[in-house]
Amino acid sequence: MGDEYTKLIGVRRQASFLKDELSTIKALLEKLELMDELDPLAKNWRDHVREMSYDMENCIDDFMRDLGGADAKKGFIRKTAKRLKTLRKRHHIAHRMEELKVLALEANERRMRYKIDDCINSTSRIVLVDPRMSAIYKEAAGLVGIDGPKKELVSCLADTQENLKVVAIVGFGGLGKTTLAKQVYDEIGGQFSCKAFISISQRPDMASLLSGLQLKLGMKEESSHAREVQDIVGCLREHLTHKRYLVVIDDLWDQSTWNIMGCIFPEVDNASRVIVTTRVDGVAIWACHSDPECVYRMRPLKEQDSRKLFFKRVFGSEYDCPPQFKVVSSEILKKCGGLPLAIITIASLLASRQARSKDEWESIRISLGAKFAATPTLKEMRSILNLSYMHLPLHLRPCLLYLGMYPEDHEILMRDLVLQWVAEGFVSNTHGSDMEDVVKSYFNELINRSMIQPEKSIGDEAVVSCKVHDMMLDLIVSKCEEENFISVACNWEDFARMHAFEHKVRRLSLNPSCNDVAPRVTHASMSQVRSFSQFGESKYTPPLSLFKHLRVLVYEFSYKKGTTLDLTHIGQLFQLRYLKVVAFQCIVHLPTEILELVHLETLQIASRSVQNFPSDIVFLPRLSQLTLPKGIGLPQGIKSMKSLRALNCFDIGKSSLEDIDGLGKLTNLRILVFLGKVTVEVVDALLCSIGKLYELRLLIVHGEPSKHYCDLIYSFSNPPLLIKKIYLRGWLLKRIPNWIGNLHYLGSLSLSVERLSTEEVNVVGKLPSLVELCLWVTHITEDSGAAIACTGLFPILVDLRLFSEDGDDATICMEFEAGVMPNLRLLGLEICDKWGGAMPLGMEHLLALEHIHIGVRSSIHKRRDVETAFRTAADVFPKRPSIT
Repeated sequence: MGDEYTKLIGVRRQASFLKDELSTIKALLEKLELMDELDPLAKNWRDHVREMSYDMENCIDDFMRDLGGADAKKGFIRKTAKRLKTLRKRHHIAHRMEELKVLALEANERRMRYKIDDCINSTSRIVLVDPRMSAIYKEAAGLVGIDGPKKELVSCLADTQENLKVVAIVGFGGLGKTTLAKQVYDEIGGQFSCKAFISISQRPDMASLLSGLQLKLGMKEESSHAREVQDIVGCLREHLTHKRYLVVIDDLWDQSTWNIMGCIFPEVDNASRVIVTTRVDGVAIWACHSDPECVYRMRPLKEQDSRKLFFKRVFGSEYDCPPQFKVVSSEILKKCGGLPLAIITIASLLASRQARSKDEWESIRISLGAKFAATPTLKEMRSILNLSYMHLPLHLRPCLLYLGMYPEDHEILMRDLVLQWVAEGFVSNTHGSDMEDVVKSYFNELINRSMIQPEKSIGDEAVVSCKVHDMMLDLIVSKCEEENFISVACNWEDFARMHAFEHKVRRLSLNPSCNDVAPRVTHASMSQVRSFSQFGESKYTPPLSLFKHLRVLVYEFSYKKGTTLDLTHIGQLFQLRYLKVVAFQCIVHLPTEILELVHLETLQIASRSVQNFPSDIVFLPRLSQLTLPKGIGLPQGIKSMKSLRALNCFDIGKSSLEDIDGLGKLTNLRILVFLGKVTVEVVDALLCSIGKLYELRLLIVHGEPSKHYCDLIYSFSNPPLLIKKIYLRGWLLKRIPNWIGNLHYLGSLSLSVERLSTEEVNVVGKLPSLVELCLWVTHITEDSGAAIACTGLFPILVDLRLFSEDGDDATICMEFEAGVMPNLRLLGLEICDKWGGAMPLGMEHLLALEHIHIGVRSSIHKRRDVETAFRTAADVFPKRPSIT
């Protein structure tokens, strides 16, 4: 404020005071955030200041809007400056600044009056029994689904390798990493001259930890007098140099701790072994010296094993479940999501109760919501999950809590999530870093820490979508409610509850049922909402006029055809930064003008019918992500939208040639997606513009041009050399264009071609960065021969999909030589009724293959033949790949 309006008397001085005052408060809040347990007085002060900070930010936003916004046109600024010369306006601004100053001073006075700093410094942490302790002493007889992983790990540890070997078990909290490590430890521990099992806390006292390890390894008492970490490490290293040892380091949280622990273990040839369990993927890789063969990733239990474990715990038999409990038990198990910790905890709770009625089970099922920790028996489960949350750095905590906006089992697109984080202000552009790279690193770190689960990926590389385990989502929603971060409403009663307690809602997620009925009411509490998301159809949606400070607006639902969604008031949402609508059956009404949305960064409208699409969209100064609705071509004057980084157009054919030429001016564009029927002139103009987009990373084309139009692609002389993904779907090419061989950064390629020759396979096979390849091949005749994949080609390819429309083509169009595709893990093929039993030649040379996916367009009888043939063939593979 001070920098923007230096001519206003007193504003700069007031803003400088607030900056200093608030920076001190912020530092104290961060200190409070890092504490496990808080004095009630300190917690009350923290909550009050947090709410104050929201109100202050809203106040500043209002102030900026009154002045017309920092990004308004120069003429408007001059007009606003002229208004500010009036005494009334100056008085109003001074009054608002004084309000902010008073708020900050009052908060600081309360801090000193109630001696909040003393409360913080004297806060005694409650010492709890380590929630992982019970896992160490579980008997193998009471477990289900552990035999396979145990056998695999024992085999890995029992190999002939003489030098030190470190194996890491990594996965989500509660998957049973500690239990598995203990079972392996007990199985092979007798083979070693000394052994130890040690658990690590999040903030370990290394001297005390290492002294404890000395005692467990049987070192003499006198050696424990060395209290300096360096001295203890030296003693341990000297002791283990002459021993064959087995050490389990349980729940390792960060690389810095391993950097100390790793120094203990000397690299001597006596076949010693170290097992590390961790929730952090990067820590596992670091501990294993980047050897992927030594990293064991735990997965949730399969449905069958989940049922066995649950019934065994409740009824004493894995098959004995009374009929009246089958439905409710399935619902409980779905909530557990294959998490052994959750299954065992809830099963133990049910088994310990005297009442065995169906109502009792229903009450337990209902309790497994956001407040599941209110049940004492379930507190242990929450405490284990909460360890992962408490270990998050402060900048990632709001990013994780924001996932509470999404309903259970919702697939969350990475790109949507990170753009919403940016709009909310969770991400700051520091040290000149590219904002997209920063937010993607946040997302990847949550994946790496096992806080969210990857759903879809490109090969072995970028994760493009994720899901949140139900139990983790419950923890998130619980914390959101505790910190007033997000309010979730599933029905009208939830709205009424918020209104009854005069609750200031900061973020609102509406997940209604189709039968939800609510009267139209005005909620004063809704004026503070900065993010609103609606998933699912509702007969009541809060009017946009309530959301004065809205920054993020999301609608995702499938209304009945012809239903209307009125967004004509979005032009009044001055702070709006992100708008996404996915409502294909809806008639979406937009305002004719949105010039006032000077902060809008993302606009995505996925609908088949839109009324009054605003023509002034090209004047929005910050718009970087644009998805146009079906039926709308490129906006007239798109060449002026220099801030665009991603553009999706569902009807490119409805654009003028002038605007298609204008695409070439968007030099910041990184993502370009277009669909629809096109003419030869449009294709020519598009290729010309694409050749000028030097920063382009992703190109997706869904079109219906004739083969004649496709001929233009072969003469494409200047493709964007930094491009990473190309999907040409619907454009049937005669062959693979030669210019693709120049794209050294290309990681993913999807094409439809008439024929596939060995020469063309060589073109794509030499691409050094290609990890995913999808080819639709048509009209191959048997006398044309197979395209041979030679040794040395496709060095890092992970995912290969081959599809054909005729007969055995999918199985004969590629022949694999020895040494080809050394990293291929997934092979996808398509087979139809004409399949005569032929198998791809040389498949046994794909040494890393783990899974074969076969699409069968034929009868059930034919599908059985295909499955039998491929399962028989898979038996000769080194890794015996699974078949789907």
